[in-house]
Amino acid sequence: MGRILALGILGTLACAQVAAAQTGSITGTITTTAKGAAPVRVTIDQKICGNELPDEAIVVDAQGHLANAVVILTGVKRAAAGDTVVMNEKCRFGPRVQLARPNANVRTTSKDPVLHTTQAQTENGRTIFNVALPVPGLNISKPIGAAGTVRLNCNTHPWMRGWVIVTDDAAAISGADGKFTLDNIPPGTYELRVWHEALKGAPQKVTVAAGQPTTLNIQLK
Repeated sequence: MGRILALGILGTLACAQVAAAQTGSITGTITTTAKGAAPVRVTIDQKICGNELPDEAIVVDAQGHLANAVVILTGVKRAAAGDTVVMNEKCRFGPRVQLARPNANVRTTSKDPVLHTTQAQTENGRTIFNVALPVPGLNISKPIGAAGTVRLNCNTHPWMRGWVIVTDDAAAISGADGKFTLDNIPPGTYELRVWHEALKGAPQKVTVAAGQPTTLNIQLK
């Protein structure tokens, strides 16, 4: 039995190695010369929210590495990942930016003992859903709709912002160090687009070769 299990593990590893050799990857770093904004002054529920909160529209470190930029490789489809969860905590949406598949359910919940609402809107302002979370621990799931950019607002706390990028293409979000990775990309030439809530960058052509990474440095303005 142990020998069969070991052979199965070796077979799985061999398949993974073959798949890696037949595909490539894209790794990169997102940077900007833009600076972060001043903190947001809190005007309601200060006992829970505090007197001010960081403005997370531009999250950038001293070296210019930019977080929360979404890299989308058009034409490379991906299966559904895990659940998308919007957390209300200390009067902020978390994560600030995340991904979802078209028509997937998005679960919204709260840790704050105050009334929050999670209003999801399309780019043209159409409301997809608007749910109230009057107590902590309540969970409400709603379908996010078609592919596109969805903005999250709280009607009670107008400074709260969040974003859900809805796509079935291969996509990744840059971390605090500005880095991102897209794995298991079939060889070929693709268009790579970058989305950010406050900054912009031009689409670019990217060529991926089997068995090796393509490295990019992308600056947003």
